[in-house]
Amino acid sequence: MRHDCSPDLPPHLTILTGGSRGMGLALARQLLDAGHHVISIARQTNAGLQASAGSALEQWTLDLSDGAAAAQQLRQWLQAQRAAPWASATLINNAGVIPAIAPLSASDPLELARALRVGLEAPMLLSAAFLGATEGWGVPRKVLNISSGLGRRAMASQSAYCAAKAGMDHFTRCLALDEAGKPHGARVCSLAPGVIDTDMQVQLRSAEPAHFPDAGNFAQLKAGGLLTSPDEAARRVLAWLARPDFGQQPVADVRDA
Repeated sequence: MRHDCSPDLPPHLTILTGGSRGMGLALARQLLDAGHHVISIARQTNAGLQASAGSALEQWTLDLSDGAAAAQQLRQWLQAQRAAPWASATLINNAGVIPAIAPLSASDPLELARALRVGLEAPMLLSAAFLGATEGWGVPRKVLNISSGLGRRAMASQSAYCAAKAGMDHFTRCLALDEAGKPHGARVCSLAPGVIDTDMQVQLRSAEPAHFPDAGNFAQLKAGGLLTSPDEAARRVLAWLARPDFGQQPVADVRDA
């Protein structure tokens, strides 16, 4: 998704969660290369993430398990930008957590709560803050929720992650109906990015098979070279975001392109 920005053109604003590593880091780099003003929200900053010519970067260190605080900060920042000459505004909810892999009966309650807060509650609260604060901006607005095939397919020992992604898909459907009824509503989509070679994949294929029956399947994906690199996954996600028909399918998969 290339937007050539010059000093005479307003910048595109993109808020991205989980931008410090994995596909989120690749998304942040590609957006900066395209000249965006990027706000990366993560628990840690990434010293290697730098703005390029014509772009701008802010790294907010926030724990998304406290989604209400993150949403409040975002809303306040956006409300202070009312006069800024943005060409567009986009929120990408990318952050997610897989708790220790185990059957629900053996799961830690605090880990389950954190996974649901980061993976579902925070995206809802950030979306509400983003849409509420930008509603009168008069520029194109988008919300892209990074979902997963596991939101649409059950898997043993993955209750929290599957539930968070399924909830993300369905709240996006509801949000699409909300925005469709407005004169200048945002376009929204919950997008599965395919199977990506990240730390999350290492966690899945390294799990004890007795606790995670699908561990062998994930190991085979790696051995067979079937995992997408974070850079390529980010490229596909941003290409989907740039499609003229973005949002016509509120729940989608990049592999359907």
